Amino acid sequence: MNENALLIWVHIHSDIDTVWVAYTNPKHIVNWNAASEDWHCPKAENDLREGGKFSSTMAARDGSMEFDFSWTYSEIIPKKLICYTLDDERKVEVEFQSDDHCVNLIVEFEPESENSTELQQQGWQAILDNFANYVSTL
Repeated sequence: MNENALLIWVHIHSDIDTVWVAYTNPKHIVNWNAASEDWHCPKAENDLREGGKFSSTMAARDGSMEFDFSWTYSEIIPKKLICYTLDDERKVEVEFQSDDHCVNLIVEFEPESENSTELQQQGWQAILDNFANYVSTL
C-alpha cells in the first residue's frame, strides 16, 4: 500500500464467521453497502477468489443518480485478508482481526483525486459503520 493510503476501521461484537459471510455474500452486501440512508445498493455480485470480480450498484433512493462500483481480487486469505484493485487501479486491503466474539475490520485504501481525502475517509467510514450496524442485527 502506498504512503498516501487512508485507513478506516470498526470494532464489531460478533464472531468471525458471521462477519466474513456478511462482508462477502451479496445477499448481505445489498443490506449494508451504502454511506447514508438516502442511498442503497440494489445489486451486488461477488466472485470471491483471486482473479474474481466484485460489482455493485450504488443508487440514490429517489432515483436521481446511480453508479457501478467494481474491482478484481488479488489476494484472499479466508477470514483474515482481502486485497483487491478497483477498476481505476487503486489498491485496497481489508484485514479481519478476530478473537472469541469480536472482530476488528481494518480497511486501507488509496484515495482518488476527484474528492478530498476527508470526504473519502468519511464516506468509506460511513459504509463500514453501516456494515457494523447491520452485523449487529444478525
